[in-house]
Amino acid sequence: MRIQRWLVLVLAVALLALLAACSGQMAPTQEGGAAPAQQEAAPAQEEAAPASQEEAAPAATSNLMCIIVPPVENPFFGAMQDIAAAKAEELGYETLKLVHDDDANKQLELIETCIARGAAAIILDNAGADATVAAVQRAKDAGIPSFLVDREITQEGVAVAQIVSNNYQGATLVAEYFAELMGEEGKYAELTGRDTDTNAHIRSQGYHDVLDEFPDMEMVAQQTANWSQDEAFGVMENILQAHPDIKGVISGNDTMALGAQAALLAAGRDDVIVVGFDGSDDAIQSIMAGELDATALQPVAEMATQAVIQADQYLKTGSTGKPEKQSIDMVLITPKNACNYKLFAPVPNPVEDCTAQ
Repeated sequence: MRIQRWLVLVLAVALLALLAACSGQMAPTQEGGAAPAQQEAAPAQEEAAPASQEEAAPAATSNLMCIIVPPVENPFFGAMQDIAAAKAEELGYETLKLVHDDDANKQLELIETCIARGAAAIILDNAGADATVAAVQRAKDAGIPSFLVDREITQEGVAVAQIVSNNYQGATLVAEYFAELMGEEGKYAELTGRDTDTNAHIRSQGYHDVLDEFPDMEMVAQQTANWSQDEAFGVMENILQAHPDIKGVISGNDTMALGAQAALLAAGRDDVIVVGFDGSDDAIQSIMAGELDATALQPVAEMATQAVIQADQYLKTGSTGKPEKQSIDMVLITPKNACNYKLFAPVPNPVEDCTAQ
């Protein structure tokens, strides 16, 4: 019996040793088996790294369209933003309406906000032809396409589209009518827009390419009012004091024209010819009231709508199907046709002569 018990004990010890040996052999196998799996996973993680970097700079990851414009106190820019936002929402986008106040630094901050929110696209009326290039490039580098309206920038290939009015053509229309109203003679003043705005220079060039052909027309003052109605009022007061015999004023936009007109009316000079540029509802109402004499209508509704439509097409297909630079002709607005336009677009059922109403 003792021998049997001893044999059982020996067998038990041997069995335990065997089990321990097996366990020791299996542990390295499990560790060794895990290592190849980890080594194989490493390349996959390396391949995934670029995707993570792309996610760090959000690019068209949302359904958001940013619409950034100059001060909306100017009805031109307010209408542009509202029309663009309405079209974007009609196409199913969320919209973020922002205002840069013609401040290039603020514009950059707003574009950075759009980048951070992973906007699908940016619709922009910019804050400076030169200063805007870097900001739009920043958006492009983040994978967010920009579609410019109204104002061009000084570099191509950064924005997807630059859709503008044919400012030169519109300026020549206004200048020709202005010269006709002036009888091709007399002293006049020019109010110009912001010096950083390409459109200000294009319009002024268009004016002078026409007016300089009339030797009896004399420009006695040329001064910026920075697109501002209040500033134009003060500038016009000073010009009127220096040149009380002035016969006409040609302005780079409607807002300045309205400011100049207000100063002239306050001085009792309703005989001075004043023309603007933009075709805002305020200017049209002034023309119909017999105050302003003319303006040129910028097709804001068409520009804003086209920018959104092209952004939508680009996001869906990778192409707008159009060149980057696109120009739309303008329309001369006079007392005869002023009632046929509203919100920078033709109204239904136009009449032949608004003065006959």
